Amino acid sequence: MFTGIVEELGEITDVEELGDASRFRLRGPVVTEGARHGDSIAVNGVCLTVVEHEGDEFTADVMAETLKRSSLGALAVGSRVNLERPTAVGDRLGGHIVQGHVDGTGSIVARTPSENWEIVKVSLPADLARYVVEKGSITVDGVSLTVVEAGPDYFTISLIPTTLALTTLGHKQPGDPVNLEVDVIAKYVERLLGAQGGTR
Repeated sequence: MFTGIVEELGEITDVEELGDASRFRLRGPVVTEGARHGDSIAVNGVCLTVVEHEGDEFTADVMAETLKRSSLGALAVGSRVNLERPTAVGDRLGGHIVQGHVDGTGSIVARTPSENWEIVKVSLPADLARYVVEKGSITVDGVSLTVVEAGPDYFTISLIPTTLALTTLGHKQPGDPVNLEVDVIAKYVERLLGAQGGTR
């Protein structure tokens, strides 16, 4: 489990195409400290497994399903990525419960700068809109954020200077894709209510 609190901006150093999959090599001095084979690291909000680890770099295999559901397929050598290690038992839950299982992708629609923050508008796939509510939580490229406005096919988020400086969201431009993970609690509630309705 993750919390959506990005630990560092990493970098893609190599991409190897494997037919129906890809193998990424990524640099991240913070998240590779103490890393071992089989560990999980979230890359732009996608939970990936460490295959190899050497120095401040690690490799991870990305299957076809992940490439299809996320924006990882658009990454290339030199791309910056948000990196986060899983939360340890007993740690503070600084963001919200994030599984690293991307539900779909959106794209940056517009950025409205202010003196101390930016409002960013993000497109929202129709099948995810019901899970997004004003003042609720959403994960964008692995960053835990609060929804400011929830529209039928978009939502807005407010980014503070720290988020702008330390995550990929400070550099994304209109048209750029982003990974989205909605609040898992909303999905469980929908499933439970649907099951109750089917038994009456």
